[in-house]
Amino acid sequence: MPRGDGKATTPTKTGRGRAAGHAGDTAHKADADANGAPGRFITTRVEIEGREQIRIVERPAFELPPWSTDGPLSVVGQRVPRVDALEKVTGRARYTTDIQRPGTLHVAILRAPIARGRVTRIDLAPALSLPGVRDGVTRADLPTIDIGGVPLLDPTVHYAAQPIAALCADSEELARDALRHVVVEYAAEPHAVTVEDALAPGAPLVRPGGNRSRNSPKLYERGDAAKGLRDADVVVTREYRTPVALHSALEPHGAVAEWAGDQLTVWESTQGIFNTREDLANAFGLPMTQVRVIKDYMGGGFGAKNGASTNAYLAAALARRTGRPVSCINERDAEQMDSGNRPATVQRVSLGARRDGTLTAIVLEAQIPLGIGGWQGGPAKIYHELYSCPNVHTSETYAYINASAMASFRAPGHAEGAFGLERAMDTLAAALGMDPLALRVANYATTNVEKLRPYTSKRLDECYRMGAERFGWTRGAAPALHSSIRRGRGMASLTWGAGGGPPAYALVRLNPDASADVLTGSQDLGTGTRTVLAQVAAEALGARLADVRVILGDTERTPYTGNSWGSMTVASVAPAVRMAAVDARRELFAAAAAMLSVDASQLDARDSVIRARGDGASITFADVGAKLGDVMIIGRGSRGPNPDDAHIAAFGAQFAEVEVDVETGIVRVLRIVSVHDSGRILNPTLAESQVEGGIIQGIGYALFEERVLDRTLGIPLNPTLHDYKIPTMCDIPLLDVLFVEHSDDQANHVGAKGLAEPPIIPTAPAIANAVADALGVEVNEIPLTPWRVRAAIGA
Repeated sequence: MPRGDGKATTPTKTGRGRAAGHAGDTAHKADADANGAPGRFITTRVEIEGREQIRIVERPAFELPPWSTDGPLSVVGQRVPRVDALEKVTGRARYTTDIQRPGTLHVAILRAPIARGRVTRIDLAPALSLPGVRDGVTRADLPTIDIGGVPLLDPTVHYAAQPIAALCADSEELARDALRHVVVEYAAEPHAVTVEDALAPGAPLVRPGGNRSRNSPKLYERGDAAKGLRDADVVVTREYRTPVALHSALEPHGAVAEWAGDQLTVWESTQGIFNTREDLANAFGLPMTQVRVIKDYMGGGFGAKNGASTNAYLAAALARRTGRPVSCINERDAEQMDSGNRPATVQRVSLGARRDGTLTAIVLEAQIPLGIGGWQGGPAKIYHELYSCPNVHTSETYAYINASAMASFRAPGHAEGAFGLERAMDTLAAALGMDPLALRVANYATTNVEKLRPYTSKRLDECYRMGAERFGWTRGAAPALHSSIRRGRGMASLTWGAGGGPPAYALVRLNPDASADVLTGSQDLGTGTRTVLAQVAAEALGARLADVRVILGDTERTPYTGNSWGSMTVASVAPAVRMAAVDARRELFAAAAAMLSVDASQLDARDSVIRARGDGASITFADVGAKLGDVMIIGRGSRGPNPDDAHIAAFGAQFAEVEVDVETGIVRVLRIVSVHDSGRILNPTLAESQVEGGIIQGIGYALFEERVLDRTLGIPLNPTLHDYKIPTMCDIPLLDVLFVEHSDDQANHVGAKGLAEPPIIPTAPAIANAVADALGVEVNEIPLTPWRVRAAIGA
């Protein structure tokens, strides 16, 4: 399983949703009972961030028909405001930095100023002697904890900004000031901070075992790509480069830890409370029953917060040593330097095609510097599956460098790969004298050509049609607005495995006053999960939305669900919530039927009122609850398996219009039309917000965002949001978001697919294609900074 912190997971752990085998296994192999009937536990395929896994899943207690068979829905699909909006706008929403336990101490982390070397001497005593400084730790004071491929507080320095020691004091200011009193000496050694340096003969050894990641190069072959290139009428070959991009979540990594005897409670900004619980339990030798992880509100994660962080480990360790609560929150420069990143890529792409545009070959040779650690989530996968082509060869070489470890970042691999593939498709279209959209339509894949399975649904062709019509798609000579301004148009496509899957559990608890609690171990990263799950429960119960409360983000109060990553949350958890609500409604109807002297099968519910078909007898949820007294109705739900004979994926297309000043090289995005096939849209307002957020991040990736390391010193040169530019309101164009309306009933009985990742995938290539259209020259490296645009014009 890909993990943003670089930690490996154990393939044989199946009870908590970890991988159970490998992608080559057959899904839905069931244990059988003595009579040969299917067993309770079966396997199913789940795709997470471009990687297919085989998971163990418990068969649901009962099957539900798709919602599309029930007729119009009254709550799901409506533009319901966020249920937590008031808390957020009034400041009552509590984030990790707001957690203040009595007597809380605060941590400051000492970080290495060199890219590679050794700590030859460290002495905390001068710092610990200062008033208000309570404790400090180095590597010798901690259990062995691996963070991104490096032991926590390792005295061997692997990258600049690596944590070396930590102090805790009565205030943040005291702790940070005390760092200046730590006596520390380093012996610097040669480093490699580029993929070229790391793979060069005689390169410094970045990690034991070599600088090239194991199983590297990672190869994929379909057909005969060399023959496909020979058979082509037109071949284009180009090199494309994408930068290291930083997550830059407005809420940095942070944790607060408190011990009560041998019970550890941690409040952490995390996308996975259960992953974090397991990590902490393993690190401190505790059973999971002695670790509680809470995540209430969150200010962004984007894939960088998938397990216990450095902050959580240090807070827990220092809280145990001092006997007091401890808060460890990253400062902004630490967040930018050492909390994960989207790795850079160098992609050498060759496309071959016949005169009519039919692809005969796709070839990719890619190099990906992971940093000091990370998982192999590279650009190749989108080359395998976006277009129909009989001959595909990809090779990905992963290298370790002396820089902080990569982490999952919104559509990892696909966002990078889409830039290379979609720029190459436009280059091929120009060589063929063909419209870029027509070239993509000519190579439309009706099935998943990598996995040789049909899709549960695919409406990318409808995305093309709706987007082109809304945008007014035409390509011609770039018009000159005046002597220095050029306008251009571009488009790009996307695919992303967004089907979600098990295990995910939910409870729905009906209270005597007609209110309902939905309990599930999911996380709301700011995406609106609380709201959407409340809508699902209200619809399935027949309750008023105002009567439904969603409780999540607490390992002690809620049943298990997996991480909120990879566009999986709604597609995984919403079916479990619907099932739990239906289960609770059955019990409610059984009680109401006796009170109304009718058969339960004759009952319907809406707006928290139960009515009998035919005679019109009715009773409110509150009246049933009052008559039942303290009898509690609890519904249970779980996410069932994915279909074993089809692949679940989201699709989309984006169209961009830009202005380019040829004198300054400044690019301004004027408008983007974004059309998505993501199954049933449960809340259009929140769905549009997700797309807009992804596009805005994609604009940053296309135009501004790039971590810069000094090659000589190996240190980051732009470690703050002043120097690392992300889009502001002044950079956001007109965003026009559309959805292909349908329910993917084969994917799950709610009909929804994931949406968070897809919008960022085609944004950068669509913008780059528009810039190339405006200038009449190729732009093959992002971000499209003014100096790169001017260089392209000059070349």
